[in-house]
Amino acid sequence: MWETVKTRWKTGLIVLFVAAAGLWVFGRPPAERAPVALPTAVGTDAAETEEHEGKEPKVVVIDVKGAVAKPGVYEMPADARVRDVIARAGGLTNEADAARVNLAAKVHDEMMIYVPAKGEAALAPETAGAAPEAGTESGLQVAVNTATEEELMQIPGIGPTKAKAIIAYRDEHGPFQRVEDLLKVSGIGEKTLEKLKPYLLVP
Repeated sequence: MWETVKTRWKTGLIVLFVAAAGLWVFGRPPAERAPVALPTAVGTDAAETEEHEGKEPKVVVIDVKGAVAKPGVYEMPADARVRDVIARAGGLTNEADAARVNLAAKVHDEMMIYVPAKGEAALAPETAGAAPEAGTESGLQVAVNTATEEELMQIPGIGPTKAKAIIAYRDEHGPFQRVEDLLKVSGIGEKTLEKLKPYLLVP
C-alpha cells in the first residue's frame, strides 16, 4: 500500500510540474511583431519638375533682322552670344554697320536682334543686343543727318512740319555738327530740343 501512495505522489508531482510548465509557456503574451518599414517612394516626377523649373531653358528663340545674309527666326543654345546668332544667320552683309553691333552680348529667349545698315537710324529697340539708351523707354534714336521724313516723325514731338524743316535746313546748310545746331531750325526752341535730345544721334 505504501508503494501505491508513493507512486501516486510522484505522479501528482509530475502532473503539477507539467501543468506549471504549461502555464509558464502558454501564459506568456505572443511576441509583438516589429512593424516592417517599407521604403518610401521617391518622388522622381516632382523632383524632376522642380529641377526643370529651376533651370533656364537650354534653347532660346531669336529673331534676327536687318543687314544679315539670312534674316529669320533661329533656335540657339541659351549660353550663345550675338556673334553666334549672326553667324547662324549667314553673317553680316557688306552694308552692315559693324561698329553698332555688340557681338559679345548674351542672348535671351524672345530676343530680337536688329543689325542696322551704314547710315541707318537705330529704330530697333534691341539693335544687336544693345541696351536701350538712357532717356528713352524704347531705345529709339534717329541719326538726324541721314534720317528720312518718316524716320524723323517717329521721334516724339516731331510732326510733318518739323521733320520737313529739319531736312530743309540740312539740305541747305549741310549736316548738323552737334545737337544744339537744331536750334537753328524753325520751330525748335530750347525746351523742345531738351525733349528731343535723348532721341537724336548727331556726330
